[in-house]
Amino acid sequence: MTATQSLERDTDNPEAGPFLVTNRLIFSIALPMTLGFLTTPLLGLVDTAVVGRLGQAELLAGLAVGAVMFDLIFTTFNFLRAATTGLVAQAYGRGDRREQQAVFWRSLMIALVTGAAIVLISPILLSAGLWLMGPGPEVAEVTRTYFLYRILSGPAALANYAILGFVLGRGEGTLGLMLQTLINGTNIVLSILLGLFLGWGVAGVAIGTVAGEVIGALAGFAIVYGRFDSKDAPGWAMIFARDRLKKLFGLNRDIMIRSFALLAAFTLVTRIGTSFGPVTLAANAVLMTIFLVAGYYLDGLATAAEQLTGRSIGAGYRPAFDRVLRMTALWSLGLAALTTLALLAFGNAVVNMLTTAPDVRALAYQYMPWAAVTALTGALAFLMDGVFIGAGWSRDMRNMMLAAFIGYVAALAVLVPAFGNHGLWAGLNLFLLLRGAFLLLMIPRRAAQTFRPLQ
Repeated sequence: MTATQSLERDTDNPEAGPFLVTNRLIFSIALPMTLGFLTTPLLGLVDTAVVGRLGQAELLAGLAVGAVMFDLIFTTFNFLRAATTGLVAQAYGRGDRREQQAVFWRSLMIALVTGAAIVLISPILLSAGLWLMGPGPEVAEVTRTYFLYRILSGPAALANYAILGFVLGRGEGTLGLMLQTLINGTNIVLSILLGLFLGWGVAGVAIGTVAGEVIGALAGFAIVYGRFDSKDAPGWAMIFARDRLKKLFGLNRDIMIRSFALLAAFTLVTRIGTSFGPVTLAANAVLMTIFLVAGYYLDGLATAAEQLTGRSIGAGYRPAFDRVLRMTALWSLGLAALTTLALLAFGNAVVNMLTTAPDVRALAYQYMPWAAVTALTGALAFLMDGVFIGAGWSRDMRNMMLAAFIGYVAALAVLVPAFGNHGLWAGLNLFLLLRGAFLLLMIPRRAAQTFRPLQ
């Protein structure tokens, strides 16, 4: 079947078939989602400020421990968002509205069941987290309070992954931004009101988070469901079709393995940095914060690549795929290069804003060039993840991530003993380069295999 034939088959559906990839189309997805992603660290800053103003170090430490535990739990399930985006984008490109709805219902049900299971086993998760983090008794008690309230958001938080994945799969970046802003904005307002003004402390911050997730999930569901056309509603047999569930679970599995490998790579930076002493560890933490913030707009472009790649494959239209790849790569690498130059010029001033400790500042200045170049070495890695998720090539993404991780560990074994913390940063940059390069090298063959039957 050719792309033109696909378009002729669905002339009543403007979503289907060939489409023109423009800068405006790319940034209609990338820019709103970059802004949406940036509300997450803002939320963390507000929660920290609210609890910090209560004047007890144990409260702030307990919040920090609890936040890390939830990062580990919910980041594990972020595959729900990515897999949903890729599958919906492909159905969108085909003009298959029934399958778009079916993917939404599959993902939402998986999210709700998984979220409920997390709540049920929360005592086990809490015990394991406290054992792993090892806080003192007073800090542990604060963490326990925060955890037992916030865990109630599990079903809603995972449902928001599925809802956002569906919205982004249809290329509705502005709606995605609105939902992210609603969730985090509600969270921020209620955390300040409950935690500070009503004096509920850490419990108030946790309740604010729960309320934000629930309100966001209800609003998102109402908007998405309200747009569904009943004539396109899938039956239960289609929703639970074995082959399509298998495809969804396969995507979820591969993305989860990829995420664990990425988390392990960043954990190694902290673990090895610990051996260099607290000052080096603190300097590395400051520089990693700069790297992760720079990654938010790269994630926005990766999200655009994810949707448009999936749409082009669903439409069976190779020219759109090639243009998406070329244009998003140029924007990602260009913006990353500007970021690297800006950090080389003004990075020390950014360090000064993040820490007042003179010894930490001095060491961070020394390693700033390594942190600055991570934007450039990581640009292709971020982008390729989006391309491969949107295309449904998750097995390749998983395998290349594992290959890059093996190369990273091998490099650390050589570079760290020889060059210390410089070797650690060199190894991280090599890891980022390997991820992007390995996936880029696979694209010609995978694209030829994917588009051949459709042309």
